[in-house]
Amino acid sequence: MDKINLAQQFDSFAEHWQQHIVGELNGQEVKIAKVKGEFVWHHHDDADEMFFVVKGNLTLQLRDRDVQIGEGEFFIVPRGIEHRPVAAEEVHVMLFEPANTLNTGNVRNERTYEATRA
Repeated sequence: MDKINLAQQFDSFAEHWQQHIVGELNGQEVKIAKVKGEFVWHHHDDADEMFFVVKGNLTLQLRDRDVQIGEGEFFIVPRGIEHRPVAAEEVHVMLFEPANTLNTGNVRNERTYEATRA
């Protein structure tokens, strides 16, 4: 494995809400994505999901509260907790989750996307 330059990786794609795998460790995938707008409400039955904001400000809506995550901050959504990422402006986010975790969790729709290798 070579070192990863996140700025270069984020520059390599333009689309929103599509995850790109940039690394793997201990059965976990390290993914990056550009997000903007509202995603779908969903949960992951068998996986916690960590959102680390590299650039911008992300709101993670939970059913009982909103969590604001700024640059350099992260939040872990426990398995089974329904959530929806929302970004007023483009946000660069890094995610840590078990390999093959579907981006829309328990929901399958037009936003469902299989992560690709960056």
